[in-house]
This record gives sequence, C-alpha cells and structure tokens, in this order.
Amino acid sequence: MSSRRRAREIVLQLLYEADVNEPRSPEDAREFIRSRMQGRTALTAFAESVYAGTLKHREDVDRHLARLAKGWTLSRMAITDRNVMRMAAYEILFSETPGTVAVNEAVVLIKRYGDKNSPRFVNGILDRLLKEFNAPAPVVETEQGTENSPEG
Repeated sequence: MSSRRRAREIVLQLLYEADVNEPRSPEDAREFIRSRMQGRTALTAFAESVYAGTLKHREDVDRHLARLAKGWTLSRMAITDRNVMRMAAYEILFSETPGTVAVNEAVVLIKRYGDKNSPRFVNGILDRLLKEFNAPAPVVETEQGTENSPEG
C-alpha cells in the first residue's frame, strides 16, 4: 500500500468520526495521525493538511457534492461514501494533488471500505466534479473582442 494511501485511510477514519460526533480537537487529531504514521514526518504533514483542509472547506465541498449527486442528498449517502468524496473533492478543489490522483485514490479506498455499489457511485460524482473543475473558462464576446470569462 502506498504511504499516501495509508495517510488517506487515517484521514478517512477521522472524517468518519467527525461526521458522527464532534471533531477531535486539532491537537488530538494531530496526535492520532502522528501515532498512526509512526514518525514519518512528511506523511504526517500530508495527512494533517488533508484532514484540516477537508474540515475547513467542508461547506463548499458539500455544496458541490450535493449539486452533482443527482437524486441523492448528502444525508442519505453512506457515511463512508460521503467522507471519501469529501476528502477527494477537497484535494481536487483546494490542494495540489492532481485531480485524477484524488479520484483514483478515492475509488481505491471506497472499494476497500464501501459496499459493492460504492465505487461506481463515488467515481461518477467525483468524475463530474473533476470535469467541471478542469473545464476551460467560457468565451465571452465583448466590445473589445473575445476573452475568457473570469467567472468560468
């Protein structure tokens, strides 16, 4: 198993816990991550960053996921599916992780921890997010000529 994959598994555990209870204090979360990463400083920093970033941007991420999950509300989704998608969406939208890597890692995690239908469901929503996020800005005609819209 790749080391970053292991870091994501640890983050998933914390996100799951934060979804059903109050999130741990930052110090307790940091200690949990450190103990699981067994002194690997770079991986600890990566996991801390993904966890804190996912929590920080949860409202924005949830808005995107709710919009893209046609016929589903976030509250109806399995807790594991929802949190794997939150983590991957955070990585796609707010981190330096390449989007395709975030989607692939999410699918690998959900194959391990979700049910038999989870991989297709998670992949479909994250693929839509990735395509939307990577879409070029729309071209707008102005009096001065053609330009890309900053809103795209």
